[in-house]
Amino acid sequence: MLIAGNWKMNKTVKETKDFFSKFNKLVSKTKNQILICPSFPCIPAAKKSASAKIFIGAQNIFFEEKGEFTGEVSPLQLKDFCDFIILGHSDRRHKFSESSDSINKKIKASLKHNFNVILCVGETFSERESDQTKEILSEQLSDSLKEVSFSEKILVAYEPVWAIGSGKTAKPKDVFEVHSFIKSQLIELFGEKAAQTKILYGGSVKPENLKEIFSVENVDGVLVGGASLNPVSFSKIANYEKNK
Repeated sequence: MLIAGNWKMNKTVKETKDFFSKFNKLVSKTKNQILICPSFPCIPAAKKSASAKIFIGAQNIFFEEKGEFTGEVSPLQLKDFCDFIILGHSDRRHKFSESSDSINKKIKASLKHNFNVILCVGETFSERESDQTKEILSEQLSDSLKEVSFSEKILVAYEPVWAIGSGKTAKPKDVFEVHSFIKSQLIELFGEKAAQTKILYGGSVKPENLKEIFSVENVDGVLVGGASLNPVSFSKIANYEKNK
């Protein structure tokens, strides 16, 4: 399973180093894949401080390699540090008005430079209440992956916006239904080979609800927010054994 932590805009360089000085020891025996995505200034420190088994990723990327794009970070600038890129997170879509067209360009640029991509999709509470979940997810997937060739480096994270940071978690039957729908949409876009695409769940993931989340058949990992900031709590998630 892939256990991914999104630190968002948290931690200084010193705090990053302190985190890994504890975390590395706590996850030394896990068989899961571990990914941590710090903010841009902390990525070099994370890369240097993390043990060899921990992947480092970025929370965003720009689709041009260089140029007059003040405040942006290019694929070339991240290649020495990162294995993964998170794209389309609800923070980017809803707080920064990022469009699926922009996300689409970023996916193409990321794949060109051999990054693994975690494409985030998810509905808001109002969209869920008005029974638009499948419509929204279908649109986000098709628009974000427009003219993108199938790649095993593409992963999808289902993050119901209403669950992020709220303490609420989607019920297992809802997660199963949505993950199954995402898989069907990927197969429609790419063919049967897309059935093996990893689909992660994100949305107030913490040690206390892991068993319930991983009881769902087609959950291949988790994307963790707040609980990934503490080395002890995140190690409990990273060390989880699904079939034990």
